[in-house]
Amino acid sequence: MRTSRAITTGLLLVVIAVLIGLGVWQLERRTWKLALIAHTDAVLAQPPVPAPGPDTWRTVGKDDVYRPVTITGHYRSGADAFVQAVTELGGGSWVMTPFDTDRGFTVLVNRGFVPADRRQGITPSPDPQTVRGLLRLTEPGGGFLRHNDAAADRWYSRDVAAIAARQRMGAVAPYFIDASDPKTGWPRGGLTVVRFRNSHLVYALTWFGLAALVAVMAWRVRRRV
Repeated sequence: MRTSRAITTGLLLVVIAVLIGLGVWQLERRTWKLALIAHTDAVLAQPPVPAPGPDTWRTVGKDDVYRPVTITGHYRSGADAFVQAVTELGGGSWVMTPFDTDRGFTVLVNRGFVPADRRQGITPSPDPQTVRGLLRLTEPGGGFLRHNDAAADRWYSRDVAAIAARQRMGAVAPYFIDASDPKTGWPRGGLTVVRFRNSHLVYALTWFGLAALVAVMAWRVRRRV
């Protein structure tokens, strides 16, 4: 009897320790998420700067995500790639188009969202123009349970290197730009969603609550034995 009680108590203590550990981990995740949100808000509040050129491509990283940037040059006609997307406007595609800058490099620009039945007549103007947007990192591989199929020109993520190779773009920036200028026609820019789910405190309280419940159960078991 004493051996059985000792084993039961030991198992319950292990469960309590694991639940408390999960709660602490969620609190640590919450701290990280709050720091990420604060950093992103600070980046978004900055004035637009010229998009990084080839001399700084190696240093482009997570700290640059959502940084407002500008580029001047012209779009390449007939080189659009359509990446599956679901937005507040419904299902359709992001329109990814090569943009040759006047600084001598090329960058993919997400010109915006277009419904599947509105792809006709969206060829970009070849005239020189300035594009404002948010810097985004490449999304290699594909989407959830779906892999990009370059051979079939079927895209589920904005994979810069794969799209550039498929379109024979040559050397291209390792990032893309979400055009932020809203338009009334298609493609529709300015639909970038900057939102971070932060439910870590709820999760932490849940784990701590379960730990307390198991502790009460353990106490009651010991009282009965």
